[in-house]
Amino acid sequence: MSRIRFLSKMSSLLLLAGCCSLAMGTDLKPFRSDGCSEFPNGTYQQKQLWLRCCYQHDLSYWQGGTKLQRLVADHDLEQCVRSVGEPAIAKLMLAGVRVGGSPYWPTSFRWGYGWPYLRGYKPLSPDELRQVKLMLKRQAPELTAILKQHPKR
Repeated sequence: MSRIRFLSKMSSLLLLAGCCSLAMGTDLKPFRSDGCSEFPNGTYQQKQLWLRCCYQHDLSYWQGGTKLQRLVADHDLEQCVRSVGEPAIAKLMLAGVRVGGSPYWPTSFRWGYGWPYLRGYKPLSPDELRQVKLMLKRQAPELTAILKQHPKR
């Protein structure tokens, strides 16, 4: 077989494999939270004061979605931290997540971190929504236990 023919067949196979992987979609990783990522989970006196806020924020970031959904999640975090009596910290955290939470940063805490890197901003497809619901159902006991450990204040 000539070299050109071989390369042509290999290119066709690679193209076909790429199309198949796009058609199959991608799988959602189980939800994991690192708390407030690179930020303290609370004050020196109350070490987990706003940890529940970060945990709920992580749930939104894990599943990802549109720019507007991210903006809402970030403002929900700000409001939650404000509600525990820390308005200055709330503003600081909002600034941090707005800069550091982009889906284009290769971090473990980026927007949409449950999906493969570079998903970007886009609505969840019906299949992705199904995966989110299934994963949340599977992890419900774990999620409930964590939220009970850190009740609303």
